[in-house]
Amino acid sequence: MTETTRDRLVWVEIPATDLNRAKDFYEAVLETSLVEDNNGPQTMQMIPSSDGAMCGHLYEGKPATAGDGVTAHLSAPGQLVDAMDRIKASGGEVVSETISIPSGAFFYARDTEGNSLGIFKYND
Repeated sequence: MTETTRDRLVWVEIPATDLNRAKDFYEAVLETSLVEDNNGPQTMQMIPSSDGAMCGHLYEGKPATAGDGVTAHLSAPGQLVDAMDRIKASGGEVVSETISIPSGAFFYARDTEGNSLGIFKYND
């Protein structure tokens, strides 16, 4: 096992029962425009990363029930308290206080579709 991998997490797919509502939520929280992609069997809303590549997408699907499924951790611009305000204003729910870890801090939230999220901020 001497081979190394650049990134362990390479993509995230986030299901949404209402794709337009979810798109509006993620654009507000992440303060970026998602990119519509119609090249596959269904429309997707692509999530851009800071380097211009894509790091995931929203698609029409059934989210896991509360407490089930994975938690996608996303980095949002600005301060975490501002991201909390954007989540609430966009119809999501903040479900924890800020949690500090050695590399930064994050909090847990739910999007408009009920998906579990972590919103992360690196230490400056």
